[in-house]
Amino acid sequence: MAKQIVSIISVLLFSFMIFSEVKGAKKSYGIYDTNTAKKLFVFGDSYVDSGNFLHSESYKPPNGMTFPGSPAGRFCDGRIITDYIASYLKIESPTPYELRNSSNMQYGINFAYGGTGIFNTSIDGPNMTVQIDSLEKLIQQNIYTKIDLQSSIALVNAGGNDYTNALKTGRFLDLPAFMESLVKQMSVNLNRIHSLGINKVAVGSLIPIGCLPTLNAISFRTNCIGLFNLVSQDHNKKLLEAIQKLNNQTGKSVFITLDLYNSFLSTIETMQKKRAENSTLMNPLQPCCDAKNLGDSCGTVNAKGEKQYSLCENPKVSFFWDNVHPSQNGWSAVYTMLQPSLAQLT
Repeated sequence: MAKQIVSIISVLLFSFMIFSEVKGAKKSYGIYDTNTAKKLFVFGDSYVDSGNFLHSESYKPPNGMTFPGSPAGRFCDGRIITDYIASYLKIESPTPYELRNSSNMQYGINFAYGGTGIFNTSIDGPNMTVQIDSLEKLIQQNIYTKIDLQSSIALVNAGGNDYTNALKTGRFLDLPAFMESLVKQMSVNLNRIHSLGINKVAVGSLIPIGCLPTLNAISFRTNCIGLFNLVSQDHNKKLLEAIQKLNNQTGKSVFITLDLYNSFLSTIETMQKKRAENSTLMNPLQPCCDAKNLGDSCGTVNAKGEKQYSLCENPKVSFFWDNVHPSQNGWSAVYTMLQPSLAQLT
């Protein structure tokens, strides 16, 4: 009971503080053979969205300042995990669904949309079910063949915004039941992606929310807030169980977990230790692009055109870009931690 109460409090605070932040460069880098390349299909939220939220802060400065050099639709100063996984697969980052045309879908499609979830949220964007519907329509239009899909990879990251929305709908009052329904629907969605013909599906775990700058401010950004991470831990336990069940049903390892939770924690702890030895290094719990007021986000300007955020000296040494999203440097470090798991995709 005590654990459930702590988890409910965690969701309340997490939801209230993170929501305003979640409101992904059309291509990554490299030249590849389009005839033999795998395809990557991406579903989820702003952590993997590379450009679908067209009228959001992701298309405003200073986003994109590290890569590609100007705002291009990522909630980041540069590359995000989608780009790194695409590079690992030796393909360019898949085109955002909103920017697709007949000549730019050879590496797959990114359906992810910032602020959305497994269920509907207050963001007017496609939830995960609708994102999968969009892939199914492309298949029905013969844009992608059965052979295309069999050699393709799916990347899925969703769930955080659902807990945010739970605050508005009141579902957080029965957190265990809500969590159960959330993971159950995620399982349905994952199975549906596989049923469309994709034989490898990578699923991101929920990150340690107590490390987010929106929450670690409580500790004056000295530590992650352990109690807040209980929501993530409980969610991930159920998610792992659901994925294991799906793999047992298929008789093979179709679904793999990308352990974002421990990758975030490990990277932050390593950066903290280095900073303890060298105080000139940037605090990994401090966002590079820091909103000045509650309700503002990275890229917000007021009616006078004045920036409502401050910017660190060098985003290339930060872990967090803003109050919710990792910087390119952060994602690069997380990607390094995930590489052993990514080997299961090839």
